[in-house]
Amino acid sequence: MFRALLRLAVPIVTVQVGMMLMGAVDTLMVGHVSTRDLAAVALGNLYFFSVSIFGVGVLMVIDPVVAQGIGAGDHVAVTRGVQRGLILAVALTVFSSVLLIPGDLVFHFFRQPDDVVPVAADYARALIPGMPAFFAGVVLRQSLQAVGQMAPIVITMIAANIGNVFFNWVLVFGKLGFPAMGAVGSGWATSLSRWLLIVSLLALSWRRLRSLILPFHRDAFLLPALVKMLRLGVPIGVQHELEFGAFGATALLMGLLGTVQMAAHQVAITLASLTFMVPLGIGAATAVLVGQAVGRGDTGDARRAARVALVLGATVMSGSAIVMLVAPGPLAGLFTEETEVIRLAAMLIPIAGLFQVFDGTQVVAAGALRGIGDTRAPMLVSLVGFWLIGLPVSVYLGFGTRAGPVGLWWGFVAGLAAVAAFLLLRVHSQFRRELRRVTIDEAAGPA
Repeated sequence: MFRALLRLAVPIVTVQVGMMLMGAVDTLMVGHVSTRDLAAVALGNLYFFSVSIFGVGVLMVIDPVVAQGIGAGDHVAVTRGVQRGLILAVALTVFSSVLLIPGDLVFHFFRQPDDVVPVAADYARALIPGMPAFFAGVVLRQSLQAVGQMAPIVITMIAANIGNVFFNWVLVFGKLGFPAMGAVGSGWATSLSRWLLIVSLLALSWRRLRSLILPFHRDAFLLPALVKMLRLGVPIGVQHELEFGAFGATALLMGLLGTVQMAAHQVAITLASLTFMVPLGIGAATAVLVGQAVGRGDTGDARRAARVALVLGATVMSGSAIVMLVAPGPLAGLFTEETEVIRLAAMLIPIAGLFQVFDGTQVVAAGALRGIGDTRAPMLVSLVGFWLIGLPVSVYLGFGTRAGPVGLWWGFVAGLAAVAAFLLLRVHSQFRRELRRVTIDEAAGPA
């Protein structure tokens, strides 16, 4: 089981790291323009993902539906699952794009720095053209992961990262006759990179995807089936929104402390998010392996996959924590030359190392639960852990004591520790019973 997990997890982790590297490159390159532009990318990305993370979570319903269909050998269920995912992606694209338009009003409402607001709002609007490719990419990646076709995703992710560096170089710094657009140019570069990714992915994997996408069955539009997909997917979306929202709320609170504090937060959270892609990929692989085992009717294999993944996730993040504890200053210096930003980021990075152990554990546990179709409990756990425990601790330590930015980040530790503990208990409880396949269409009954 360990080898099976690694065979799937390594390419998924590569893809997840590649996705995060695109954002890290944006931060690195914009960080050499000005502190204002760096803070604008932080605020604009916060806004973008606050809007879109719900949709990403909803589309992760593909994990149990398609993976369990693969395990059961039910090609019809697999095809319908992919096609319904694309239908949901279209609706989510329209919904999210509209929400990105009034960035100025949103940022002013949350009392963000006046010099950062217009740049951050324009950055967020520059991401709208890439929104269709963003959500379509989620559907195609999840589908290809479920059927074990990872090579095309890895190749296209590498191409997209190379393209992102080039587009940033041209548009951020004004090369090849283009004006220097700073942070806003980085937003346009991200949109172009997302289209490069989706076009390349379709070109490389069309032979495999064609049978899943064409012909587009009328049954894919059946409202009762789409509602069932949403019943499974919406709790995942809400769970993601609750988690990201708690981190986002902390970033907004950081913005109240000043531009330097926001920039330092962006540096530290970018680094933490980059390493978090590893357990996130392990969690995605876990959802696939658990789902396939459930589709086969093999509860024992599902339990083994979950157990091995949890140990692997915790081990990897412990190694990451050691690096962050040992070398916070040099790591911060990779992102900016501003002395004050480096000094504060170096204080936050060791805290990131600590909370990542809990973060890695909770995301792998959530992946295991997603694989069996258990999506509501993680949603409730996120509400309690992040909003009733983590955020109040952040507010108290950040503003009720002299800890300031460091205090805000200790709330991350409290919230993630609570979520990890609750989800581990849920995994222990759910995997003790006989696991049954999720049903969307009556024809695809329990295995």
